[in-house]
Amino acid sequence: MLGTYLLVIIGPGSIIVTSSERLTFFETLVVVSVAFGGIVAMVILSLGRFSGAHINPAITIGSALAGSFDSELVLPYVAFQFAGALLAGLSLRIAFGSLEPIAALGSTKLALGVTTIDGTILEIIGTCILTLSALVASSYVKAQFKRAALVGGTLLVLIMFIGPLTGASFNPARSLGPSVFSGYFGNQLVYYIGPISGAAVAGLAFRKAKNSFGKKLE
Repeated sequence: MLGTYLLVIIGPGSIIVTSSERLTFFETLVVVSVAFGGIVAMVILSLGRFSGAHINPAITIGSALAGSFDSELVLPYVAFQFAGALLAGLSLRIAFGSLEPIAALGSTKLALGVTTIDGTILEIIGTCILTLSALVASSYVKAQFKRAALVGGTLLVLIMFIGPLTGASFNPARSLGPSVFSGYFGNQLVYYIGPISGAAVAGLAFRKAKNSFGKKLE
């Protein structure tokens, strides 16, 4: 819950702050990408050894399907992830609600011209890649710093490429918190169907590949 709270405070918070600054599109994209990637890396470094740093319901589900996470913990983890996101959404509302309505508290939005089908496909692809990076990190990378760098860096790059099109959620909890407390619910199914489907594909593919090779890569 704490990890997801920090993600939704820092990530969408960076969107709110940059929306009120005179930054170029590229500068804004870099700031937001670094904010999201950085907070994910920080959470992995600080909380990973306690909880696995699961701050994304989609990745939790994907990890369970991959056989890398106890399926009995999925429901409590997901419940606390959403609780953390909602608390963060409330905090954003209290801190920024009256200052910047345009950003809708950092809610994820589809760009003009991007259809719901296009957005869902992009979220599937992005979440699949992110989930695979998390599974590889947890299964094959021993050093916590390297795990943080791999997953945080993957998210940063994905946001740089997909962010301008869908907002690059890859995380149902990240989308829920800001949308509930801003009242923005446009195309929200994209950010539930896409990430969960992408993570499921990644989890099943990872499990099959792992079983096929029969042993861990060194």
